[in-house]
Amino acid sequence: AAFLRLLQEQTERMAQMTKILLEMSELRTVPCDDRVELAPMIEEIFTDLAPLAESKCIALEADGGAVLTGSDPLLYRLLFNLTENAIRYGRPDGAVRIAVSEANGNVQIRVRDHGPGIPEEELPFVKQKFYKGSSKARGSGIGLAVCDEIVRLHGGTFDIANAEGGGAVVTISLPMS
Repeated sequence: AAFLRLLQEQTERMAQMTKILLEMSELRTVPCDDRVELAPMIEEIFTDLAPLAESKCIALEADGGAVLTGSDPLLYRLLFNLTENAIRYGRPDGAVRIAVSEANGNVQIRVRDHGPGIPEEELPFVKQKFYKGSSKARGSGIGLAVCDEIVRLHGGTFDIANAEGGGAVVTISLPMS
């Protein structure tokens, strides 16, 4: 029974990875001309991820908002993935905070958690496809690669760093139009 369960988990993981790789190959064909309001989108993501956050006693906090032109489903996927990662790797009884601001025709989005952070030697590699690092991450290792590709398709930049005082912070800068 344990062997069958392991086999089923591996099969599901491979199916998920194949699905994500197919999605990545199709990203470039997605139109990026929707009017996207970030504040309501973030609230929707928080609602969708509330059960996961509650299971770890993690507070979800949002600050600011902006409107930009892009692909609504891709930007939703980007922020969902980053928020889900922040919850998964965040410290129980901590918080995940998304701050949105505007400056010089760009929208800046910062997603911060209060987890252990990322080992310094791994920071240059975490956005590469299939990189899982030394942590016991159960994912496929392509979530951040998908995020990076979505940001690039929108003409933006994507940076991951360790936050002062602990945790990781992802900073995304996207042109407003």
